[in-house]
Amino acid sequence: MAVSLADLMRGAAAEARRRAAAFPAAGRKDDLPWAVIAAFDADVRGHVERDRRIEDERDRVLIASVTLAETPDDAEADEWDRARRGLARAIDYLEETVLRFGIVNRAAAKRGHGVAGDPVSAPPNG
Repeated sequence: MAVSLADLMRGAAAEARRRAAAFPAAGRKDDLPWAVIAAFDADVRGHVERDRRIEDERDRVLIASVTLAETPDDAEADEWDRARRGLARAIDYLEETVLRFGIVNRAAAKRGHGVAGDPVSAPPNG
């Protein structure tokens, strides 16, 4: 059964949220930004047509990840919550942007993740 690119995006977003929720207990500050976008970069980014909107939202996730990672250890709980919510929103916006504007590319089509040229949100043929 073919896995749609939309499902891969949802999975990447869920993984990013898990990493954000587990920080700082489960990771180093320097690793957080790259860990948060790792699944997106591996499973989604190379399978959609290049789109500045998607790249901008990816950058927002990186920036929000750095903001969370740089939250001082002795910060108030409100500051941690604010940084974590900011990252969660950035992840949500990236997911929404890919689902709304993403176009399946040929590499994704070859892997059975949809039809080249179709929107990411279209169900895969198969």
